[in-house]
Amino acid sequence: MTTATTTDEGLGSPYALTHLDALESEAVHIFREVAGEFERPVILFSGGKDSIVMLHLALKAFAPAPPPFALLHVDTGHNFPEVLEYRDRTVAEHGLRLHVASVQEYIDRGELRERPDGTRNPLQTVPLTDTIRLERFDAVFGGGRRDEEKARAKERVFSLRDEFSAWDPRRQRPELWQLYNGRHAPGEHVRVFPLSNWTELDVWQYIAREDIDLPQIYFAHERDVFKRSGMWLTAGDWGGPREDEAVERRLVRYRTVGDMSCTGAVDSDATDLDAVIAEIAASRLTERGATRADDKLSEAAMEDRKREGYF
Repeated sequence: MTTATTTDEGLGSPYALTHLDALESEAVHIFREVAGEFERPVILFSGGKDSIVMLHLALKAFAPAPPPFALLHVDTGHNFPEVLEYRDRTVAEHGLRLHVASVQEYIDRGELRERPDGTRNPLQTVPLTDTIRLERFDAVFGGGRRDEEKARAKERVFSLRDEFSAWDPRRQRPELWQLYNGRHAPGEHVRVFPLSNWTELDVWQYIAREDIDLPQIYFAHERDVFKRSGMWLTAGDWGGPREDEAVERRLVRYRTVGDMSCTGAVDSDATDLDAVIAEIAASRLTERGATRADDKLSEAAMEDRKREGYF
């Protein structure tokens, strides 16, 4: 009988790590680093797949204890009901603390105004930054990935924000050898991205490996939708469809979820994880590029919002 040693190489070695093992290990290290370095971290949790994976990693990082972080969701008031139900069920299942920053409450108080196009995604910035300031969160975990969008590709894992929650790309810090710099002045905070080195395909493969439950909106289902700006949007009382936009019943699924007014569905018959993974592997469009209208407002739409405090 032979025993493996640390010099063994190849997939047959018990010491070999898959790329998902490496990504998981890095993310767990980031969560633990933040727990040791910051006083009041919080995880952004919307019930979308990236935040679901992020919470799963946080639960793993501190098991059997609960994660030493609260959750924060910026609710636009136009979220998909299936996703909100999943959010609340998950919070209850794990006994977590959830802060909800409501865009609708800001509109009701006259502190924000509805946009002419009906989308509320850009309106999330003020409730988000106000909550960070009022709750004194000094580290905020986000599920941003570098394959999503050009502005997010510029981020470090630890991304400093000033006292106004604004992002300045020129203040990016080097992160050689996975050494993260969390130093910040009073009033500043750090945005932390544990999924920085993940791709959309990595996320789906990890969901399959870990058997992570997801809202069914991510799988093919029949839905009433209408076409606007080349995307299938969900009909609802948020402001769509217009008189000239016909509602159709189609077999669709969502690659990403956000505000119903700007998150498009894709035609799909992928009803299970294997089919979704095959579909993503064959796609040549990022999920945001294919299905998020708010990223198409201008060439630098995301970067402009990040400079104002958005994720």
